Amino acid sequence: MQKKLLIGLLLSFLTYGLSAQDFYRSEVGVFLGGSYYVGDLNPSKHFLKTKFAGGLVYRYNITPRWALKVNALLGGLEGSDAVSKANVERNLSFKSYIFEFSPQVEFNFLQYITGDKKHFISPYIFVGVSLFNFNPKAEFDGTWYPLQSLGTEGQGTTIPDTKKPYALTTVAIPFGVGLKVSPHKAISLGLEWGIRKTFTDYIDDVSDTYVTDPTTLEAENGPIAYALADRSLTGTPNDHKGLARGNSKTKDWFVYTGVTVAVRIKPKHQRCDAYKQHPKIKIKYKD
Repeated sequence: MQKKLLIGLLLSFLTYGLSAQDFYRSEVGVFLGGSYYVGDLNPSKHFLKTKFAGGLVYRYNITPRWALKVNALLGGLEGSDAVSKANVERNLSFKSYIFEFSPQVEFNFLQYITGDKKHFISPYIFVGVSLFNFNPKAEFDGTWYPLQSLGTEGQGTTIPDTKKPYALTTVAIPFGVGLKVSPHKAISLGLEWGIRKTFTDYIDDVSDTYVTDPTTLEAENGPIAYALADRSLTGTPNDHKGLARGNSKTKDWFVYTGVTVAVRIKPKHQRCDAYKQHPKIKIKYKD
């Protein structure tokens, strides 16, 4: 019984996808907007230090309700204790470019078809999977240094109980909300806010504790590593040995927000007249 029900639902979904509309399924376009970060150096303030972001978007409309989308986006992230005021005395900061490749599934709350005069607008939600690359840097004496290779929390050194260097390419779960509008028969506009739940706490190079042996860190990784590991406004690295530098129990997040502008791609083949005359057709597309 359950197997027959599952097959029936699948056939109904496919039939609706074929017969509901002879609309153009593929769209390509661009994303323009901003990106920002939430983590140890900015625990709660959204849109703080938002940087420019952009990229390419491909969307395949399965039905007027469901779509598959693929993003390739590049943006900037920044965080600073001095700006967020979360821990001014710690005095840490970073910046990074972040590149993301992300397939996603979109669900339109209303039937939406690019170019259709009746179904030209809908709010939507999305979820997917993201592969992203980052590389945090910090400024010292006018020069920006990549932080991962310096092991600012003792990663990769002989100091006891320290972690391995963290990966610069990892995965996240993107999800968010948006609004689609079609002002022209060939154009789709989307306003979108999408947050990324990551599984790393090192987008900002801050996670655990100050190194327990600053002298060994300096000897093995150099004076720059020593200088950037502890930039506290008071005390010395020896005063902070083993104390909390970040909150390792929470992971970092990042957000892309902005506008997509997409143009539909004309299919090579139109559907046969039998589908256009199908009794389930409720929407007639006019080119």
